[in-house]
Amino acid sequence: MRFFEIWTTGENQSGAGRRRGMIDSSHLDVVEAVRRALEEDIGPGDVTSEACIPAGREASGEFIAREAQVVAGVELLPLIYQLRGGVSNLKLQKSSGEKAAAGDVIASVSGNARTLLACERVALNFVQRLSGISTLTARYVAAVAGTNAKILDTRKTTPLYRRLEKYAVRAGGGLNHRMDLSAGVLIKDNHLAAVDGDIALAVKRVRAVAPMGIKIEVECDTLEQVGAAVDAGADVVLLDNMGLLDLREAVKLAAGRAVTEASGGVKLDTVRAIAETGVNWISVGALTHSAPALDLGLDFD
Repeated sequence: MRFFEIWTTGENQSGAGRRRGMIDSSHLDVVEAVRRALEEDIGPGDVTSEACIPAGREASGEFIAREAQVVAGVELLPLIYQLRGGVSNLKLQKSSGEKAAAGDVIASVSGNARTLLACERVALNFVQRLSGISTLTARYVAAVAGTNAKILDTRKTTPLYRRLEKYAVRAGGGLNHRMDLSAGVLIKDNHLAAVDGDIALAVKRVRAVAPMGIKIEVECDTLEQVGAAVDAGADVVLLDNMGLLDLREAVKLAAGRAVTEASGGVKLDTVRAIAETGVNWISVGALTHSAPALDLGLDFD
């Protein structure tokens, strides 16, 4: 069993950007997200452009990185323009997962000026937000390079944008944890509280009714719980907010019988030390809930 294939999607963190970061822009979730974003931003119509720009005026421009970044989201540009009637030419200069320096052209576009302006903010919002996630993820991945640990995301995502944000994590070289509650079992502290803390009982009940092949993870706050979870046959033990010494002991307790996942308060300046304890996974909520949008602009020629 390759540890990081239990729930995760995408390739190994050393894969090229296009292979690890492409998104299916025809997926219904993605199309709906873009459609609603355009509807939200344009409303009944772009009053400014319609008032001052002739209907047939053509224009061209370039999406330019204002700061260094790992690009994500550019594959959404064709869909964004398509939903507003299309453009005459669109060329993607960078693919998701590729690095861009300040001043680099991400994409170039030409077409009806009103269409370009109506789509401008939505296009920038998506690419800036998703590039922020991929860039932050890449920093975490670089911080643990040479260790056994893989960087994973969480479900702490913007409502209705999860598929896009998890795609941006892959573009940055990270791996995806479960997409939704049906993708795997995670017995957390509140689940355990409902069965009087009996980990063996919780795992047994899940094994009896869970779909064939589904993986079972148990959240553990103490080494005693880690031992109980491993003995009960858990596939993954989530080591919640444990110190470095306890993480090392937990890895020894798991001894290859279960995947170990460190989680809770992980930061860039602490992730390397966590990785060096020998854990298999490190899940980082900040990848999606705290990544800053990066500076990107659309400049008309």
